[in-house]
Amino acid sequence: MKTVFVTVGTTRFDELIESVTSSEVAQVLKARGYERLVLQVGNGSFVPDAASCAYLSVQAYRFKESIAEDMKQADLVISHAGAGSCLEALGAGRPLLVVVNDKLMDNHQLELARQLHMDHHLLYCTCSTLTETLKNMDLSVLQPFPPGRPEHFANFLDKALGVK
Repeated sequence: MKTVFVTVGTTRFDELIESVTSSEVAQVLKARGYERLVLQVGNGSFVPDAASCAYLSVQAYRFKESIAEDMKQADLVISHAGAGSCLEALGAGRPLLVVVNDKLMDNHQLELARQLHMDHHLLYCTCSTLTETLKNMDLSVLQPFPPGRPEHFANFLDKALGVK
């Protein structure tokens, strides 16, 4: 069963969970062959139930000790743009669509997503452009993120955030 895994990490990003379970987005995912949506909703107040999406099978939870298995089983990961979640998804070798929370002040997430996108490791959008991005995405352009060596990721983050 073709699966999309959505994660917001430890944050509160109800807008992403609401967007990804909307009828509009669910129809696009179904049209692209996805049948199952697994949602890690974090500290958000919106927790969809199994019947919340007419087109897809839905499973939602707040937290697990590890989301590694959910990522590994996913055909597509949709994530907030937190560095930890991005690194975990890229390390799992899964196609990654990052949804930047454009309501945050001092939004380092945008710089991180933009740099990883320029390096062809992920696609990114905001909640308002999620439907269109899913309709038009071409996952074949994505390149694997080099494995291991955390100092490479630290240097990458410094570059993305303009520290070095």
